[in-house]
Amino acid sequence: MKNIRILLFTLLAICFSACQDFEELQLDPNRTTQATPDLLLTNIEVSAFNSVPLSAALASRYLVNTDGVSLEQYYGWQRSGYGNYNHLRQVVRLEEEAARLNKPVYAAMAKFFKSYFIIGLTQTFGDVPYSEALKGGEGNFSPAYDRQEDIYLGVLEDLKAANAILASTQEPVAGDVLYKGDLKKWQMLVNSFSLRVLMSLSLKENNSKLQVKQRFREIMDNPAQYPIFGSNNDNAALPYYDLESNRYPHYNNNSLQTAYYMEETFVTLLQELGDPRLPKLAALAPNMATRPAEDLSAYGGVRGSDALDQNKAKVVGGAASKINARYYNNPVNEPALALGYAEVQFILAEAASRGWISGNAEDYYKKGIEASMQFYGIPQSSINEYLANPEVQLQAADPLAAILTQKYISFFMNSGWQPFYEQRRTGFPGFDVSGSGMLNEKRIPKRWMYPENEFQLNRAHVEAAIDRQYPEGDDINATMWLLRQE
Repeated sequence: MKNIRILLFTLLAICFSACQDFEELQLDPNRTTQATPDLLLTNIEVSAFNSVPLSAALASRYLVNTDGVSLEQYYGWQRSGYGNYNHLRQVVRLEEEAARLNKPVYAAMAKFFKSYFIIGLTQTFGDVPYSEALKGGEGNFSPAYDRQEDIYLGVLEDLKAANAILASTQEPVAGDVLYKGDLKKWQMLVNSFSLRVLMSLSLKENNSKLQVKQRFREIMDNPAQYPIFGSNNDNAALPYYDLESNRYPHYNNNSLQTAYYMEETFVTLLQELGDPRLPKLAALAPNMATRPAEDLSAYGGVRGSDALDQNKAKVVGGAASKINARYYNNPVNEPALALGYAEVQFILAEAASRGWISGNAEDYYKKGIEASMQFYGIPQSSINEYLANPEVQLQAADPLAAILTQKYISFFMNSGWQPFYEQRRTGFPGFDVSGSGMLNEKRIPKRWMYPENEFQLNRAHVEAAIDRQYPEGDDINATMWLLRQE
């Protein structure tokens, strides 16, 4: 009996030791089990800013795809996805690590990126999960959908809190590929983004809950407390390098070289204004290839609304310009601009025109044009000549038309879907839908339908969100709260 007890004890000890060894073997001693804030920050910045979507260029009437029927170009899209929530998971981890290590500067950046990604989601769909989102660790796998008004209020408060944290610390930052740890520039980004968010609420300027005009003026009246971009040096622009995985997103993009051409209405707009940016954006039309690049009449395009066979015929005839070769030949090209000084100046010009602030709309407007041209490398002498052009001057009767048109021009191949959202909000400039290729009954969609898997995983909440927002159902032509005049 004594021998049996000894044998059992020995077997249990061996078993425990083996189990312990097996568990220990699952842990790599050379790898941390916790992500550090600097590594998280780098990945989040790249996820947020490394984007130059051709789909947005098609929908915004900058480019045309001649290789097939593009749903973005012909306005026939249906559903979009919830990819931003994958990025937000990383933001939540950054928030958690900032709290664990008591590094509030990273918490401020997490508030900015949470705002940045959620604004992208709500502008796409309308109401989306916000206050209960990303709480699977707490057992909530079917989050409720927040009203768009409440999402915007939460974002504005988060941005204000982020600015306050950044203003109160000199804490060093690692992993910042955007501003190299310059917290003043981060403050400028947070507040400049706040101005973009507030201007996107222009149809809600009298909303007592959001206090859009009051918040806008608070930023503008207190520049020491709320600094904003002061030049192109402050741009939220991710640079590229001629290194593996760090090159311009469309470098060596075969489709961009062979199937994409300039949109005719955009080319015509720049020609009518005598805009020196055109040669920086487009290549000479093949049938005009012997002319100097400065000859704006030597460029052409195809209409995004025309049928595919019509556009192909025009391309074969040599009348259509491709995009400038630097966009696919230069591994560095220009940085991916997410939010720039030019846009901020156009926002201020619009705010002054609307009476939100007391500044001079024309001054802001011309600074916006100048900043955009400098971004594209236009010589100052050409900029001055353009600013003196009678066609470019603000017209007292309708200043918003010129401001928003110039803002639209400045968005070429940058700022993601912002040019489409601006046109959706204001109607400027008019996007051509007259051609025979158009889908969606020649209407420009106002949103995207919710992802299919939401109806499988979170049906009750997504259907409740649709019912309270869209009487016509989950439709791309339905009008979200953001676009309803109050």
